[in-house]
Amino acid sequence: MQENQEKDDNSIDKATADATGAMENPAQTGQRDWTKGSILRNLIVLSWPMIVNEILWSIGPTIDMIWLGRLGATSIAGVGISAIIVMVLMAAWWGIGAGTRALVARFVGAGNIPNANHVLQQAFVIGGVCAAVIATLGVFLAESLLSIFGLEAEVVAQGAAYLRVQFVGSAAMALWVILEMGMYASGDAIRPMRITMVARAVHLILDPFLIFGWWIFPRMGVSGAATANLISYALGMSIAMWYISSGRTRLRLTLRNFRFNPVILWRIIRIGIPASISSIQRSLSGLVFMWILAPFGTIAVAAHTLVQRIEMFVFMPGMALGMAAGVLVGQNLGANLSQRAEKSGWLAVGLVEGFMIICSLVILLWTEQIIRIFTPDPELVTLSSTFLRIAVSGYLMLGLIAVLMNYISGAGDTMTTMVVSLVSIWAIQLPLAYFLPRITSLDVYGVRWAIVAGMATRAIAFAVYFRLGRWKRKKI
Repeated sequence: MQENQEKDDNSIDKATADATGAMENPAQTGQRDWTKGSILRNLIVLSWPMIVNEILWSIGPTIDMIWLGRLGATSIAGVGISAIIVMVLMAAWWGIGAGTRALVARFVGAGNIPNANHVLQQAFVIGGVCAAVIATLGVFLAESLLSIFGLEAEVVAQGAAYLRVQFVGSAAMALWVILEMGMYASGDAIRPMRITMVARAVHLILDPFLIFGWWIFPRMGVSGAATANLISYALGMSIAMWYISSGRTRLRLTLRNFRFNPVILWRIIRIGIPASISSIQRSLSGLVFMWILAPFGTIAVAAHTLVQRIEMFVFMPGMALGMAAGVLVGQNLGANLSQRAEKSGWLAVGLVEGFMIICSLVILLWTEQIIRIFTPDPELVTLSSTFLRIAVSGYLMLGLIAVLMNYISGAGDTMTTMVVSLVSIWAIQLPLAYFLPRITSLDVYGVRWAIVAGMATRAIAFAVYFRLGRWKRKKI
């Protein structure tokens, strides 16, 4: 198998040189060698820009929800369900991003920058095609997708207005994320952070003006929030493309002499399909949760949506550190340093667990105050606060989930992460969410306790598998 893999790598070198230009010397790129030096220092230096970047990504939906909360629970519920639908239909390019990250990191770790460039080139074109198809489908199917949940008519109307515009913007976001994953995998986390800072600043400024019709802008309501996102996605993608096509990063993307390379395409898809399935089923499970919650009323749906927005913000640092660890595992395995790769993983788990303990204490001490940032509705504040206190039980396991899931995927072993996610969510989490409110006195709170049970299952499964070490021998 290894001989065939090496043959595949060698077979693309000529196509790579034609498409990307002259071979680069990694020593001339000015980039750090992440396979050497202090592991703790590498984790911190690589992860802090990712943490800032992921927080900036999470601020977008959070700020949207803060402003839209002034429009009422109907807007919150409609936008919350719409956001989950976008994630379901865009799972294809999440898989492409996972395959791109794993392959680019391996090639960079092995010192083969031209092949890393070639992987990114192929992924960018595939991602563009997928994004265009998804955006087109989403525009025409917005109301139909929302109607299947038996929601109130006004919730469907609000959600559809938001969803159509978001789907158009999703095409730009898809390409932006693929470029970002390429830069991350190469060990460049600073430039993605700078790009997101600019794009997010534009979004934050435009959001209230477009939602409420301030100054010369029309009052667009939920569509205004989606339009602000669309503009920021297009800007971020354009800046990222300029950076990576002009030689300002370790990688250099050009479409000159482009032609599809079936060897690379298959390797991206082979890694990406399980990652896509994992993403699809996670998003689909979110829709099923909404379906389970819908009979409890709009307030329950809105409360669940608010907690998800808070979790997005809280989880980002842990997920970002997990992504940094995923880059390190790819590069270390590419350099044949498997023991160093494993040590990096456990160290990252410890860092995330410490952070989550602090966050959990803050949330428990100021739960109602945090919820009131998003809504002044007393009934919504009460239900959301209880949901959030229950959720804290699961936050204490996030280190094992966020880091080890990214780590195993970063090694190219996406099949394992897919199986763990499928079993924990569809065999444990969702059945419990349906039955606990019906066969116990927990009522609607049983749905949130089911989520905690699913997180515990994933944490245990990932820890056991990581300890077995089979991911070290994964050939991609």
